[in-house]
Amino acid sequence: MMDSLLKDLRQEYFNLKRELAQKRIRVVGWQPVDEYFSDVQVATAGNDVVLRYANQALKSQVEKLLANHIRVALE
Repeated sequence: MMDSLLKDLRQEYFNLKRELAQKRIRVVGWQPVDEYFSDVQVATAGNDVVLRYANQALKSQVEKLLANHIRVALE
């Protein structure tokens, strides 16, 4: 089950990365600021943006996505 989950997540990652590339958007870097926040540098056509995310919010989103994928896999 875990192998199947990882395969599905990997495929979804590559699909999203391809979709972003078609829109000329790419993630340049990910850098922890401190124990609470991380900065993500995103490059778009002619513009670079740094987005700051709360680590706890990222963790919660990943947990929700994994729970959803596991629930779908069990159905």
